[in-house]
Amino acid sequence: MPHSAITAAADMDAMYRYQRYIYDASRKYYLLGRDRLLDELEVPVGGNVLGVACGTGRNLIKAARRYPDAKFYGFDISQEMLATARISISRAGFGDRISVAEGDATNFSGEQLFNTPAFYRVVISYALSMIPTWRGALDQAIKVVAPGGALYIVDFGELNDLPNWFKTGLLAWLGKFSVEPRSGLMSRSKKLPAAEVFRCIAQASTAVMRPMLW
Repeated sequence: MPHSAITAAADMDAMYRYQRYIYDASRKYYLLGRDRLLDELEVPVGGNVLGVACGTGRNLIKAARRYPDAKFYGFDISQEMLATARISISRAGFGDRISVAEGDATNFSGEQLFNTPAFYRVVISYALSMIPTWRGALDQAIKVVAPGGALYIVDFGELNDLPNWFKTGLLAWLGKFSVEPRSGLMSRSKKLPAAEVFRCIAQASTAVMRPMLW
């Protein structure tokens, strides 16, 4: 793993060493787009799903319940988060359908991590706003989308619909968790292959982006 990735892993482990125990309970109040993304995932029978920067595995577990005929994979750079993910996956009884591993979103291989080169659904949930080189992570995710598959992204939008005082406070709060909404995310999406099939759904401070076909 490159030195920059090792540093990022150490930073994330330090941040989530204790937060991981309350992460899902606390984030449900402002990570508002996660369940909407899962509602639209539409995993085909026998398909597979990759969670990029999967954190506690919360989304993978919920998706596995909704799509019993699919396989699920996830990776994260934080071993602390993965420890929680593995416990949660085991408790949910999905050890045979959900696999997780340590990986860097900007430089990963599905083949190396899971012996699976491509995925019908690739999900990035509230992670690009925490990855300094988020454009690289986005480009890497696109590479592992299977033909006919789709990339789903949910993250903070530019917050332009919020009052200035609230936006300022929210940005300050998010900054405490190394979260920075990416102002260039929407424009970047227009430069991606098949960008014309992106559909953007705005809800509160959240943007969900989904290429309908790949």
